[in-house]
Amino acid sequence: MATLKIKKGDMVKVIAGKDKDKEGKVISVDVKNAKVLVEGINMVTKHTKPSMANQNGGIVHQEAPIDASNVMYLHKGQATRVGFKMDGDKKVRFAKSNGEVID
Repeated sequence: MATLKIKKGDMVKVIAGKDKDKEGKVISVDVKNAKVLVEGINMVTKHTKPSMANQNGGIVHQEAPIDASNVMYLHKGQATRVGFKMDGDKKVRFAKSNGEVID
């Protein structure tokens, strides 16, 4: 299984789907299913029953996972592909548009 090139905390741009061209921060990453949860993207309405956490229940608006292939990493405000390379003895991500190391 290939590693995902998007990590929690990254800024990404949606390149496909109903929220195309929107940007947001990655909240969580599901590596097994190749899905990411992005702030304010792919909002759905969920009907919840009353519980200890939510006394009233009702309709809640929340983010739903989006496929990792439908988002692109934002490097200095510009969408770019991400690659891996060895920096000495450490594996690092780099932006393919300009070759700069991300982390």
